[in-house]
Amino acid sequence: MAQTFTSLSVLQVMLWGVLFFGGIYFGFGGIFWLLTKRVLPALGIGRALDPRPLQPGQLRREIGQSSISVLIFGLGMVFPWGLLQLGWARLDADEGGWQIAIEILVLAVWNDVHFWINHRLLHTRLLRRFHGPHHRSFVTTPWSTYSFHPIEALMLGNVILLPMVVHDFSFWSLAAVPVFSLFFNCVGHSNYDFFKRVSYNHWFAASRRHHLHHAVHNGNYGFQFTFMDRLFRTRIAADAAEPLFQAFRDKQLQRQQQQPQPEQHGATA
Repeated sequence: MAQTFTSLSVLQVMLWGVLFFGGIYFGFGGIFWLLTKRVLPALGIGRALDPRPLQPGQLRREIGQSSISVLIFGLGMVFPWGLLQLGWARLDADEGGWQIAIEILVLAVWNDVHFWINHRLLHTRLLRRFHGPHHRSFVTTPWSTYSFHPIEALMLGNVILLPMVVHDFSFWSLAAVPVFSLFFNCVGHSNYDFFKRVSYNHWFAASRRHHLHHAVHNGNYGFQFTFMDRLFRTRIAADAAEPLFQAFRDKQLQRQQQQPQPEQHGATA
């Protein structure tokens, strides 16, 4: 597969890149939407995290912005391809199963480090405006995962370039990065607690942590793991958004109480 990839033309690389990223985005997005809106609630598994409704037109906006990100990520496949063409990077064609597994683990850790650094930068005064479109989704959905400003997409989309120049990775290890990255991103943006019994610090509680990031913004800049937020003390308390949600619930209750009650007609003799 490594030889096949390097033998593609520029246009072929970009075309296959767009198809690949479009396929995993709409595939995972559809699966997680169905799971969190239909299947898991019907089975009594898990719970929704943020009780507030989606904004008008939110899904249309998210899919529109995500489609631009798909184009950027797909067309951007020309950069790792270019590193190979220039001889600045090589693919290991003699990879074994254990090697691929170890490389994927290393890339998963690097992905978390890379995401935290870029995400933290996007919350600085200089770059905050480029992160704003993503944070328009106060209540997240699986379609929020690629809902980025193009600058943010460019920052997050270069995750494999540095590893490629320091190690000869397998083609399959590198191809796995956007797959597991999007999968975990869909988990984090589904606004759904898949594992209610695990602690807030558990890896499986990533959806709780990221939904809090969208609710209160400052903190929880990590991805799937917690080590970067722990190291730099950017954790958000597990109950940080509860006053916000309680205010919403109180407002909903007040509206219900203010609604006119139907008249009760007593029985006539």
